Amino acid sequence: MKQSVVLDLSKLPPHGLGTASLTWWGTLAFMLIEGTGFALSIVVYLYLMSLAPHWPLNAPLPDLLPGTALTALLIASLLPNILIARWARQQNLAKVRIGLIIMSLLGVAPLIVRIFEFPAMHISWDQNAYGSIVWVMLGLHTTHILTDLIDTLVLTCLMFSRHADNPRRYGDVSDNAMYWNFVVATWLPMYVCLYWVPRL
Repeated sequence: MKQSVVLDLSKLPPHGLGTASLTWWGTLAFMLIEGTGFALSIVVYLYLMSLAPHWPLNAPLPDLLPGTALTALLIASLLPNILIARWARQQNLAKVRIGLIIMSLLGVAPLIVRIFEFPAMHISWDQNAYGSIVWVMLGLHTTHILTDLIDTLVLTCLMFSRHADNPRRYGDVSDNAMYWNFVVATWLPMYVCLYWVPRL
């Protein structure tokens, strides 16, 4: 007679945070795929620059103010984001709620600044290769800010509802904070590429 070995998992918690969560691994995989897209856009930008007789093509240098203001805003958002991740691990509902409201506002603010950033590039998307890659890079990053903002707003609504009683929501908040760190980190090389490389 063949015996099957069974492992008793009944004492394991129904959910986990961080690496114990499947959602965490899914978010990480998502970031790796998107990070590759950002890296490819930077490579295309540098490749086009290497072919051009002068850079930017038929356009003045981009204005520094909107891009620098957005960069400063994103860097400043890291502190409350780190705090909300800590509060989520501690499952402190009151602080998580406050943190989600703050991060929702900090998700809207870069989108407002980004409205001024597109015209500050002094080129339209269809003018030439330079304009196309610049708008693609800004568009990619804008999409990621918007994606995280929507996720943050949904989590904020959930944490102010009866679903806040589900400990799994704290893992979602923590994963969302990790994704925002990714959004900030991916912008920094793009900022250097778009605003400072043409000035070298």
